[in-house]
Amino acid sequence: MTERAPAPATLDAVAVERLRGVASRVAERLARLGIATVQDLLFHLPLRYQDRTRLVPMGQLLPGAEAQVEGTIAAAEVAQGPRRTLRVWLTDGRAGLVLRFFHFTVRQTAALRAGVRLRCYGEVRQGFQSLEMVHPEYRLVAATDLPPLDAALTPVYPTTEGLGQTTWRALTDQALDWLRRDAAALPELVPEALLAGRRWPSLAEALIFLHRPPVDASAADLRERGHPAFRRLALEELIAHQLSLRRVRRRQHQCRAPVLTGDGRLRARLLAGLPFALTGAQRRVGDEIAADLRRSHPMQRLLQGDVGTGKTVVAVLAALQAIEAGHQVALMAPTELLSEQHQRNLAGWLGPLGFEPLWLAGRHKGRARATLLERIAAGEAPLVVGTHALFQDYVAFARLGLVVIDEQHRFGVHQRMRLLGKGQAAGQVPHQLIMTATPIPRSLAMTLYADLDLSVIDERPPGRQPVTTVAIPDGRRDEVIERVRAFCADGRQAYWVCTLIEESEALQCQAAEDTARALAERLPGLRVGLVHGRLKGGERDAAMGRFVAGELDLLVATTVIEVGVDVPSASLMIIENPERLGLAQLHQLRGRIGRGASESHCVLLYHAPLSDQARTRLGLLRESDDGFAIARKDLELRGPGEVLGTRQTGAVQFRIADPLRDEALLAEAQRLADRMLADHPALVDPLIARWLGGREAYGLV
Repeated sequence: MTERAPAPATLDAVAVERLRGVASRVAERLARLGIATVQDLLFHLPLRYQDRTRLVPMGQLLPGAEAQVEGTIAAAEVAQGPRRTLRVWLTDGRAGLVLRFFHFTVRQTAALRAGVRLRCYGEVRQGFQSLEMVHPEYRLVAATDLPPLDAALTPVYPTTEGLGQTTWRALTDQALDWLRRDAAALPELVPEALLAGRRWPSLAEALIFLHRPPVDASAADLRERGHPAFRRLALEELIAHQLSLRRVRRRQHQCRAPVLTGDGRLRARLLAGLPFALTGAQRRVGDEIAADLRRSHPMQRLLQGDVGTGKTVVAVLAALQAIEAGHQVALMAPTELLSEQHQRNLAGWLGPLGFEPLWLAGRHKGRARATLLERIAAGEAPLVVGTHALFQDYVAFARLGLVVIDEQHRFGVHQRMRLLGKGQAAGQVPHQLIMTATPIPRSLAMTLYADLDLSVIDERPPGRQPVTTVAIPDGRRDEVIERVRAFCADGRQAYWVCTLIEESEALQCQAAEDTARALAERLPGLRVGLVHGRLKGGERDAAMGRFVAGELDLLVATTVIEVGVDVPSASLMIIENPERLGLAQLHQLRGRIGRGASESHCVLLYHAPLSDQARTRLGLLRESDDGFAIARKDLELRGPGEVLGTRQTGAVQFRIADPLRDEALLAEAQRLADRMLADHPALVDPLIARWLGGREAYGLV
């Protein structure tokens, strides 16, 4: 066998193709997971671990546990029926269990016969008559020549189609061998002096431990990622993230932006015409934004506010300041329904000031679209509201001074970057205001968005009514329908929300249509309307308009109404299958009611049985209407990637760190990032490259 070449200086320069077994097809599959080098492979840590270091007597097996067993086949048969099944009875002499295979070959049937000895690993389940394992991993063993048990816990890696766990273990074995031979091939980029006082392993020791934990490793520490090896890597990743955001912020301050002072005339007229007074929190946040716009470097501000705290009027005041200064404003919303509602609401506020917002959406075609684009390019549209259509190549602004992004976590990173690029003219970039009604704990927001200034509207307008929330199983559906009948008979209005089905918008809309038809039949005295994402814009507008005008009693809708829809007279909401949604989304939906003076109620119509996590979510909604408390729990249950919308867009993706779980490390990471910038600047770029690679540019949005 040809001797392999020695490892080069650093493993970030070793392509995975250098490993045995990595042909072009395997390399392509690894690339799907962002793995191109041996260093990438080493930082691809296991999701969990299996204990194959011991054999569990079959009499000690418990349902739900994973275990390794060894025994002799007592009998085997192929059972006919609706589904052919290979059943194998395995015994260790004192107890037994059934191995069940739904997919099997003729060769397997011949091999798994009475008298053959097997070693199996799998999840134990309670079968009809005995415990069983379904499709366990197994190997035939000879009673006279038993293979040794594993010396370390067996890792289970996150993977992609075409890469099995055997492949992962073979590849990581090779990578770990290289690391053991030369730990310096993976250099320490956080100086040891900065970690002084912590009894943590070195980088190489941490990686070796986490890929191949010894038998005596604490299962709880591995499961909860509390072992010092995890914390060592998490801290380094958080430092790299902080360094990246600090560098992005420095670049932002080197950019120039238009100075948007304005004379205050439009803002004064708007405030004088509003039927309500701003809260103290709105005034405070408005002043912070106004001061930013008067500076010559671009504002990058994240505006947080719970449902109903009045973020939109604050954004309009910022827009008017830019318009007073002779610049255009773009407001981007994630859905056409929300962008249309923004356009309608803003038209009501801005019409008396002498102009209305222009609305641009994907539905605009032909000459109508061309006319809109001409007006935008000529600077005749001071305020343009739209969806993703705003960042298409054919859209050109004359003097874009401010970009407002609503529900920012719903947009892909590249979409936000392209819209920001629309205003890059004459060496200037537009100011940017990012709004979200998904509250993020302040410490977490300051870490994830350290390149942004943070404003929080933490005060609700007077008159907002608390919403009473109850959870009811769908077996009591008839009772809920009767409650809707009585409620609407008193002249009040209600929503009936159909949640997502199998991640399919088409099925979701079909479910809403079927529900609307069934409710109309059951409630013949009520006026029932329907809104979903596949309705034509005119039909959807008409239905919403009738509901707002009080011409409908009950509106059946999909989660398209989650954000932005404001009907103060609606004070009852039924949410079907709430267990399908996250806490933050349920809180957003519930925020559509409680906007008027009437007592409001939300009914969570769930399908039993609930999982433990679903029961926890619904219980918290019943107990609290504090968006920040709910968001924190949602982060604990689902993780920042899903809640903040970054899992699919590529931003703020952490390989190892969890900003919520590792919150105690955040302040330390910020301090050490500052130390590295001051004392070890040469190590900053390599550290950022190790952990973020090409994703650093995402911080620009």
